[in-house]
Amino acid sequence: MFRKKRFYLFLFLVPVLLFLVYAAYRLKPFVENQWDDAKLTAAIARGTYGDATFGYLKGPSRKIRYVQLGEDPTKPLLVFIHGSPSSSAFWFNLLSDSTLRAEANLLAVDRPGYGGSGLGLPMVSVAEQARNIAAIIQDRQLTPDQAVVLHGSSYGGTVSARIAMDYPDLIDGLLLQSASTAPREEYTYWATYPTSHWSLKWLLPSAINTANSEKLNHQTQLEKMADKWANIKAKTVILHGTADWLIYPPNAYYSCDQLVNAREVVHHMLPGKEHDLIWTAPQLLKRYLLKLVRHEATSPDSLAGPQTAR
Repeated sequence: MFRKKRFYLFLFLVPVLLFLVYAAYRLKPFVENQWDDAKLTAAIARGTYGDATFGYLKGPSRKIRYVQLGEDPTKPLLVFIHGSPSSSAFWFNLLSDSTLRAEANLLAVDRPGYGGSGLGLPMVSVAEQARNIAAIIQDRQLTPDQAVVLHGSSYGGTVSARIAMDYPDLIDGLLLQSASTAPREEYTYWATYPTSHWSLKWLLPSAINTANSEKLNHQTQLEKMADKWANIKAKTVILHGTADWLIYPPNAYYSCDQLVNAREVVHHMLPGKEHDLIWTAPQLLKRYLLKLVRHEATSPDSLAGPQTAR
């Protein structure tokens, strides 16, 4: 009888242990990309990113950590806003690009709840996130008329759109990459619900807890933005994969339809691409960023897109 119980216990524990190992494997990247100041300092010290600095600035309700490359008042300010769960570390492959650094001052922020901006302390209000990040952008602008271009990925695209809505005279260009903009048009992991309970939250990395809190509030936050799209005046590029199973493709069409007062809209769907465009289409991202930056800085020519432009 004792042997039989041990056997059944073994049968129960093996899949549980395998699941925990798999979960740890899947969660590891989200732990590793929450760089502390020491890791950020070490990355910058390698010299790959040129003249880079990082620091903290107080927004209206949260201290925000930022990384900046270049402080040339004659260049536009290109701002990178990450999705969830992530941090400014998400952008470091683009920050190392010498062409981007030559064309613009680059600014990456840790959104509230991630990295050095209160890791594990979520700020579910997109309007509040926008206020805090806009304050950092305004502080890092070297002149009042320095052009500002936002590049937001996933839920960072949501926050970028909200900044462009609430501060239309601040933002000149906008790139929405795989952005969550349409209510109810995204996938939610089943585990998000049970792991958001206080009894299980302690098992998860802080960044996942922040992401879960945001995820369960996405629909409400997006609905609050629905009547503000007409405020956006910035030239906008919308990039989305047709096979994006996390933030569904209708988000891109929704954004395009809502941008009725944007000075220009380029809508580009990438056949067969999923959510991770920063890894699968980095050259395309770079090309559009350069078009936005150069257009604002020097070129009177219209942006040209391969799919839909207006």
